[in-house]
Parts: sequence; structure tokens; C-alpha cells
Amino acid sequence: PDGAVDVLYVSEFTLNFYRTSSELARHYRRCQIWHPPGDEIYRDEKSKVAMFEVDGAKSKIYSQNLCYLAKFFLDHKTLQYDVDPFLFYVLCEFDEKGYHFVGYFSKEKFSEEGNNLACILTLPPYQRKGYGKFLIEFSYALSKKEEKIGAPEKPLSDLGQISYRSFWCRAILEILIKLEKESISVIELMRLTSFKFEDVVLALKFLGLLKYIEGGYAICADKALVEEKMKKFPLKGPRVDADKLHWAPLKVDVKRDKWSIHSKRKPESTTSTAS
Repeated sequence: PDGAVDVLYVSEFTLNFYRTSSELARHYRRCQIWHPPGDEIYRDEKSKVAMFEVDGAKSKIYSQNLCYLAKFFLDHKTLQYDVDPFLFYVLCEFDEKGYHFVGYFSKEKFSEEGNNLACILTLPPYQRKGYGKFLIEFSYALSKKEEKIGAPEKPLSDLGQISYRSFWCRAILEILIKLEKESISVIELMRLTSFKFEDVVLALKFLGLLKYIEGGYAICADKALVEEKMKKFPLKGPRVDADKLHWAPLKVDVKRDKWSIHSKRKPESTTSTAS
């Protein structure tokens, strides 16, 4: 029948929509696809998670269905049809029955603003399991592979701001707690994390580690303080293992790419740090 339906049935493998459960059951009987389209670029046998890279231009129907699905859970989601300029990174749990959709994030193939993430979604049944942080960490793992500085598309929602700030803080604390030398610059933190300058500074200020000393800003934190701060950002869920990421970025001219870590110059306002 035409018109609206109270329940929409979705294939977890193809993301195709069906009006009735019998249509979905018939689809599953005929379906020979047990994973998202595109390339499997990450697989962790221990945590049973995998990531697929889906090109919006090559897998248009799947990508559009992904965007439609996201609209059910994200009020601000507007992208539906023009998926060609985007790559979609789909997170799945896998078992003997196939790859089960957990969430995803999208990313522009080329971003003038240096964004490494445009939209992010974890389905409600998989929330509060650390998968949101995993997707954020994965977006920065790609930036590190590209040797670029990156950031999510802004402005962030209130929940997005909290999630990212927590992630930035823990990542910086992990570096500081392992630091063997007496000082490190913000530029060095940027290159180690692939965070933008303003995001590094925001995290340091939130942690209360940025102090104004003798006409300049510096990080003042001993190991005990860093360890104490770390307790406020406990680990939950799977972590990204860079050794399990099998992915090659698109090579571009470093001189023309202002977000490459090799093209970054130390600005006059660079904050020096000391621990």
C-alpha cells in the first residue's frame, strides 16, 4: 500500500528498506551479501570489530541509505543525495553470520577546512560501549596515515563537544605521561596527535594544565598530576590498533596541502610546554 508505515524494516547488510517483515525475510533468503560494500581496511579478531571504507561515488545507493538511516537519529542530518564527494567508514561487529552494522562516520574526500569527520553515528543498541570514541580515534588514525592535521566539522553539538573534548584530553594525557624529556611544544603535540592547534589548546585549558608564566603560556604538570587527571578519562570499549589498519591515503602535493604536518610552520603564538 502507498503512504506512511509505522515500522520500516532495514537489511543490516545492504541497508535497503522494506515495508513488511515478510519482504525483509524474502530479501535475507536471497541475499548473498554479508558485509558493507567497499574495502575492509581494519579488522581486529580480538574485539571482533571491522571497518569498511565505502566510496559514495561507487556505492551510491548504500551511501544514500546510510544517510537516510542516520536521519532517524540525528536531527541536524541534511546530506541525503549528494554522496559522491564523501567517503563513509562503516564500523561492524562480525561473527559467523556476517558483519553487523554498528555505526559510521563520513569524511569529505577533500576538505578545504581540514575536516577529518563530517558526520558520526552509533546506533542506539551499541551506544555506551565505547564505539563513539572508537570512531573518533579511527578518524584521527586516518589523519596520521595521511600525515595531516584534522578536526571534526564544526560547530559541534553539545554531546559532540563533550565526546571530542574527552577524547582530546585523554590522548594528550597519554602523551604527557609517557614523555621522557622535560618539555614539549604545542606544535609537537599537534604532530603526534594530528589535532588542530585550537583543539590542543582547548584540551589543555580544560585540564587546567596551561599556565601563564613570565609573559608566556606553558604546560605545568608533573607525572603525579597527569596520572590523577587520567583517572577522570577511563578507557571503555575497543581501541584502534594502528598496526591493523591497512589503508593507503591519496597522495597530494605537500606544498599545496596546508593541512599536511610537513607544511606546518611554527606560528608566532606557539605555546611552549614544560612538564
